[in-house]
Amino acid sequence: MGFHRDALRAKCDGLDAQQLVTRAVVPSALSLLGIVRHMTEMERAYGVWALGPKTELEWVWGQYTDDGPEWDFDVDASMVDASMAAWARERTAHDELIARHTSLDDVGPGSGMSLRWNLQKLVGEYARHNGHADLIREALDGRTGE
Repeated sequence: MGFHRDALRAKCDGLDAQQLVTRAVVPSALSLLGIVRHMTEMERAYGVWALGPKTELEWVWGQYTDDGPEWDFDVDASMVDASMAAWARERTAHDELIARHTSLDDVGPGSGMSLRWNLQKLVGEYARHNGHADLIREALDGRTGE
């Protein structure tokens, strides 16, 4: 998982706030910051909530509804610092919860699924969205790779 976290961080490195919120692949609404915010939610869902105490899932950016905004992907340049800080907090909290488990078969009280299952889901989310991030970064400045 660390590999994929680092890959997303690298895709964002060296870009200014406006570049981070640019929707570079028309007609997609994805931006690098939107992906960071989405992965913040995924760290919460498959990590902090799934492995933490049994509670109702509270999203980082707000409650989702079918007719509401997409709190993670609807971004502007003013959201960069808070978004990056929230992503760091969720990763740290998730890592602390992972460290408490002695086996990948341990079941998380939040989701009722094993640590292994939750980690696989999160790695899949990072892998999918890092592919998107690679295309966005290439469209912004031509940079490719991990």
